[in-house]
Amino acid sequence: MKATSKKNTFQFLKKHIHTSKTGKKALIFVFDKRQKFVISVGLLAIGLFLAEFQFGRSGIIIPLFLALFTNILFYWAVKDDLQDQSSYSVFIMPTFYSLAFGLFYSLVPANLLVRAFVTGLYAFGLYSLFLSQNIFIVGAIRTIALLSGARIVSFVITLLAFFFLTNITFTLHLGMVPTLLIMFLFSYPIIFQSLWTYTLQEKVNKTLFLWSFALTLCIIEAAAVLWFWPSSPTVIALFLAGFFYTIVGLSHVWLERRLFRGVLWEYVWVGAAVFFVLLLFTPWGK
Repeated sequence: MKATSKKNTFQFLKKHIHTSKTGKKALIFVFDKRQKFVISVGLLAIGLFLAEFQFGRSGIIIPLFLALFTNILFYWAVKDDLQDQSSYSVFIMPTFYSLAFGLFYSLVPANLLVRAFVTGLYAFGLYSLFLSQNIFIVGAIRTIALLSGARIVSFVITLLAFFFLTNITFTLHLGMVPTLLIMFLFSYPIIFQSLWTYTLQEKVNKTLFLWSFALTLCIIEAAAVLWFWPSSPTVIALFLAGFFYTIVGLSHVWLERRLFRGVLWEYVWVGAAVFFVLLLFTPWGK
């Protein structure tokens, strides 16, 4: 047992001791990609919890810094694998995911258990997002088996971020023009990144930009109608998230060339269900 322990210690030191050009030796730690993901998620989750729980409502400052550091840490983890400019599309969702949670955190009740749960949800989702975005970086170079699962995970997280951002936008009770402008500012890049995950083009063509713009206009038009709707921001955000799921999901299956009648009806039923929820939870008597 002692011999084995000494051997393992020697191998660890041999792996992490670095000899400089001057001949001096120093102990350094080299982390693999998953370890970097865990460290990054841990730091960001702790930062979110402490900043919001200690300092209360911080406006947009902390969410912006959280989004910035999310991209910095994610770049630290995957910088060796970035091959071309299109790979930088993977930074879109980490930005808006952290921004969405940072802003939504101010709406969460000031309860330790509730905020701990939300922080845990943020950490779990961010780690899953990092893994899926890493798969997209590799998938842009070669076909891998995990690509389909990564797309599903990324789409679920995208829906969650979109729901939070939409809820926050309508909670502000701004005028129509500012509300629609904010909706456009986060909807377009989110939709673009979601469509890109199904093409993984090395050079993004104009078709993808135009397609993303067309879907964003559909979201904006629906949001314009719902701005007059006598319902709560949460119900409106739920409907728009369902609408987002329907039109973007249909675009996904179209890009995969499996838009069959059965698949089409699945998305139609989802759209009908969220519309029914919108009607059901609208206080018509007011």
